[in-house]
Amino acid sequence: MRRRLSPAVGAAVAVVMLVSGCSAASDNPPSSAPATASPTSSAAPASPTSVAPGEVGVSPGGVTTAVGAPADSTEDDYFQACLAARTWMEQQSGDPKAQIEPYLRTVQSADSVGLGTFDKRWSELTPGQQAAVIVAVEAAADALCG
Repeated sequence: MRRRLSPAVGAAVAVVMLVSGCSAASDNPPSSAPATASPTSSAAPASPTSVAPGEVGVSPGGVTTAVGAPADSTEDDYFQACLAARTWMEQQSGDPKAQIEPYLRTVQSADSVGLGTFDKRWSELTPGQQAAVIVAVEAAADALCG
């Protein structure tokens, strides 16, 4: 039987997202002017909670960085996604927070399937699962996988 994240774990994840989102915004100046956004996307990188329900945040580089849906994953899937992202980030050079978008670009590629995306292609994930992957990646950058 698969377990869903408990409300307490969900609240803790939300707090981590808010704290990391606030610090990331103040620590990193924008690298380029935002592109024109379509009605269902945001041009600037954003945390999963900073877009309206049903909308998708897309970076200037074309990477989905936010999904306007509640994160939906089991505890095990979340842990595995976080650990996969953290392992990948540790293999790169530099600040793990700077690796969030490159990692998301990797898992969003059409051929990518693995623990970081619950063993599915990004396009096969529900919006809630996509949001959960983004939350896990942000937690990995903060070394909060557990």
